[in-house]
Amino acid sequence: MILPDFKDFPRVGRIIGIDWGAARVGVAVSGPDRVFIFTRPAVRGGIDATQRIADLAKSERCVGIVIGLPLRMDGGESDTTLRVREFANDLAKITDLPICFIDETLSSAFAQESMGRVHVRDIKEKLDSESARVILENAISVMNRLNNIN
Repeated sequence: MILPDFKDFPRVGRIIGIDWGAARVGVAVSGPDRVFIFTRPAVRGGIDATQRIADLAKSERCVGIVIGLPLRMDGGESDTTLRVREFANDLAKITDLPICFIDETLSSAFAQESMGRVHVRDIKEKLDSESARVILENAISVMNRLNNIN
């Protein structure tokens, strides 16, 4: 099920972060306590990417899924935003895990900066999952703030 926000998202347990791309889907997974986040190899995009993500979430014993939502700088939606929403809807059909979106604006820039100086081929291989790590870090920060408020 796709949740409108993090209020009803599980407060404990491993979560998987997703940076969707047509060619590659970046993946990161939190530890059970959500203190550490680990990148996983990107999943090849395409029609069976949703099944591979659902299988990975199950094998990692995740309790929820966070997907980066690419919004325009003015907060509007683009064609890519719609494709990410379609991906999430397809994923929701094959898993019972709660799914939540978080704005991914500038996540790739932050991810590339955190990677430091690397070869171009390494950027292509690792940037998607590093972006998923940034997305997941941001989501965990939001959840922690919500938990402190409530």
